[in-house]
Amino acid sequence: MKKNQNFTFTTGVIAYPVLFVLLIWLVFWFEVRFGINLSKYGVYPQSLKGLRGVLFSPFIHGSITHIYHNTVPLFVLSMALFYFYRSIAWKVLFFGILFSGFLTWSIGRPSYHIGASGVIYVLVSFTFFKGVFAKHYRLVALSLLVVFLYGSMIWYTMPIKEGVSWEGHLSGLITGLIFALFFRKEIAKPEKYVWEHDDYNPDDDPFLKHFDKDGNFIEQIEQPEVRLDETEPKVYYHYVYKKEDSKT
Repeated sequence: MKKNQNFTFTTGVIAYPVLFVLLIWLVFWFEVRFGINLSKYGVYPQSLKGLRGVLFSPFIHGSITHIYHNTVPLFVLSMALFYFYRSIAWKVLFFGILFSGFLTWSIGRPSYHIGASGVIYVLVSFTFFKGVFAKHYRLVALSLLVVFLYGSMIWYTMPIKEGVSWEGHLSGLITGLIFALFFRKEIAKPEKYVWEHDDYNPDDDPFLKHFDKDGNFIEQIEQPEVRLDETEPKVYYHYVYKKEDSKT
């Protein structure tokens, strides 16, 4: 990420997450509409055929509850990813799917592992650790927000609930941490104010010229010089004197 890159809002910040989520819902609609079960295309550990799930599993969900609980945080976190880390967002998202899926394939139980929760854990982990490593106030604030919203997800990286792929969650958590370390120097810089630049000189600041040394505002009123042409008749003014000042 270039050092002069700033946090800016672009159409891709919303468009890409929306398209990603819509694709997941489209796959689910296809399953329901035609009565097809695509779970066999999920990750099946230690099986050559199960490797296809590394790419396909994030788009396959078992129920409406499953897809709902996955796509909402996926949308929020991917928006944050494209806003704060847009130059590396696609790398984190694409390779996050591959690495977390392959790690799940390596350590998972012999069963089909489906759902986008592994990708969610990649984004949660990456966003949190990246903000901590960056020590940038905006990114640290984002990390704290992620902890507040999704901090309880850490418990699901352990086998505490039947039917939950804790291996996929753990794989995503590890992948996100590795990415945060790998891209630790890729930090967007906030746009600097004029007084934050190294070559800033207060004496040259046109704004400060409106204030005195005590910080009081100096009202500057330009009064054009009035000159009477000698060829024009003289101007006489009518004054009203106070009674005590008048002389008769």
